[in-house]
Formats: sequence, C-alpha cells, structure tokens
Amino acid sequence: MQNFDYYNPTKIVFGKDTIKRLDNLVPRDARLLILYGGSSAEKNGTLDEVRCALANRTIHEFGGIEPNPTYETLIKAVEWVRSNEVDFLLAVGGGSVIDGTKFVAAAVHFDGDPWCILEERGRNIRSALPFGVVLTLPATGSEMNNVAVITNKAKQAKRDLINSSVFPRFSITDPTKTYTLPLRQVANGVADAFAHIMEQYLTYPAKGMLQDRFAEGVLQTLIEIGSQAINSPDNYDIRANLMWAATSALNGLIGAGMPQDWASHMIGHELTALYGIDHARTLAIILPANLQIRRESKRGKLLQYGERVWGITSGNEEQRIDQAIAHTRSFFENLGLQTHLSDYNLGVDDIECLIKQLEAHGMTQLGENSDVTLDISRQILHASL
Repeated sequence: MQNFDYYNPTKIVFGKDTIKRLDNLVPRDARLLILYGGSSAEKNGTLDEVRCALANRTIHEFGGIEPNPTYETLIKAVEWVRSNEVDFLLAVGGGSVIDGTKFVAAAVHFDGDPWCILEERGRNIRSALPFGVVLTLPATGSEMNNVAVITNKAKQAKRDLINSSVFPRFSITDPTKTYTLPLRQVANGVADAFAHIMEQYLTYPAKGMLQDRFAEGVLQTLIEIGSQAINSPDNYDIRANLMWAATSALNGLIGAGMPQDWASHMIGHELTALYGIDHARTLAIILPANLQIRRESKRGKLLQYGERVWGITSGNEEQRIDQAIAHTRSFFENLGLQTHLSDYNLGVDDIECLIKQLEAHGMTQLGENSDVTLDISRQILHASL
C-alpha cells in the first residue's frame, strides 16, 4: 500500500424528508444562489421543498446547467454571483450540477482567467465559496468529493479540477428524490459508479487489503441491485443502497493508498466532447476493451476480480480473465447500455479523430503505470468497435 493522506469534511445527511434540515445547515444570514439543471427539479417538487426550507433567506436561482456542464454556462453563473454579492451556493441536482457549482465556487474570487483553473486542474485554487448539495441523481459521487469535470464547447475539451477547497460543506441525500428519474439516467448512474470503482480497484495488486474488500463489496452491491433499481423505481431500500453505493464509489476511501487507472475516463471524455455520448455510456464502451488490451499488466487484479466479484474459479488463467471481461460487458448491456462504438455509428475514421484529441490535450501517458500511450489508446478504441 502506498502512503496517503485521507481528508473528507463533507457532512452527509441521508434519508427521507431531510431537505427540511437545510434551515439548520445553511447560515441564517446567507445570500444564497441555488443552482440546478433542467426542469425536473421544478416538476418533481424538489425545488419547492428547498425554497420552503430556506424561506427566511435572500435567495437567487440559476438554472440551465447542462449534463456535462459547460464552461460557457458556468461563467454566466460566476458573473451572477459576483454582481449579486452571493456568499453561499446550493447545488440541487446530480453530478453535473454539483461539478458546475464547484467550478463556480472556485472561480468567483479567482484572480485571472477562470479557464486557467481547469488548465491547471485546480492546483491554482486558493479559496472557494462555501456550498452545499441536495442530491437528486446517484452516479458520480461528486456530493462527497473534491473533483469536478467541466466541458468547454468552444475548445471541444473536457477538463477536471481537484482541490480540497471544493468539498461540499454538506450533502442531503434523500433516496425518494430519485423515484421520478428517467430510467436512462438511473442506468447511467449504476454504470458510472461501477466504472469509478474499477478505475481505482482494477490496476495491479498493491496489498491494500481493506480497500480491495471495500471495492469488491460495492461492486457486488451494484451488480445485485442494478437491474432492480431500474425495474423497481419506487423501492426505497434499493434506491437507498444505490445512492450510498454511488457516493462510496468516489469519496476517496476506496482509492486511498492505491494505484489508480482513469484511462477509460480520459478516453471517454473525448467521446463525450466530440460526439455527445453520455459520460457513463462512454465508460461502458471503453472499459471492457481497456481490460482486454491491457490484460497482461492487469492480470493479477483481473483474476482476483473474477474470483471475488463474479465467483469465477474454473478454467485456466486466460479463460478466467476472458470470463471476467465478458461478465463486465454483460453487466453494462443488462442495464441497457451499448458497449461498442459501432452502436453509435462510429468507425475507424472516428478513432483517428479521438487520438488527435487525446494528443492535443496531453493524454499521451495514461493509466496506473503511465504506459497507455497513444498507440495503446488506439488499440483500445479499435477493440471497442
């Protein structure tokens, strides 16, 4: 196990009817901006609950944050915050809204071009506005971490930021707020959480015994409840376990002291930026192919994953690895996610466009060993066809 620092100051407020607790969580004298996405939070009554809980405060609202939140939209929110002297933010939504709120919180008092925050991956953030979260979509774990991913449409680029200043102060996570989600979003959320764990877990044996067991337990939970979360949308226990599993997948605990990959994410980001494919669905395409192409460097963990997560104990090593990868692909497909580039009418010519984007964005040494060169990425993309 590697040396590590582990820090997570986010207060989780979990369960039914917890939005009313906003009254005690948000400072009484706060000048507040509520940030949200489309119309769903309004239609399902979540925004009204939030407004009611915060009735005695000065409240502003900023809607329209997209899936894969864009720099162009978020800069408008930054300007709004500055001109209205807002001092507390509240994200009401899923990972995109939370990620966008993190960027806004960091950009408001940033000295210089805010895009530099993303070019430097957040290393140059010195402070951020305080903010909280009302989670409506379990997927990214953004409600309990210090990471955000932002898209610049003009540059056709996705960038992430990581900084301890952008941990949420609190996150209200009420599973009943997921009941009205489109099933496509629920499936995406299950797949996203699964892939987050795999990026931290399926690298090489590092003797992080507890972290491995944490990861395997959450993977098994997602496998057990994934289809049920889609087929039984108002089953509280299933949605509660999905919500906590997605949070636990990326709150830092599984990855503490462990080598991490993230190559599938980096390649997937380019698929989203160029072709608009949902983030989780890019992972369903890339991850199985990534495991196939890099099976030798991941051999030890692939065998462990096959045995502990899928119960694969028969056959020689190559056969067991084949089965583990096939089970991974089937898991995504059973959620209704397609797992090949050709499913999205993408072919060989598109692969070269993606490779050019990876090169332009400096993504030339990816993976836990920094050995995923552009040639390896090309092989992964060809295996994804």
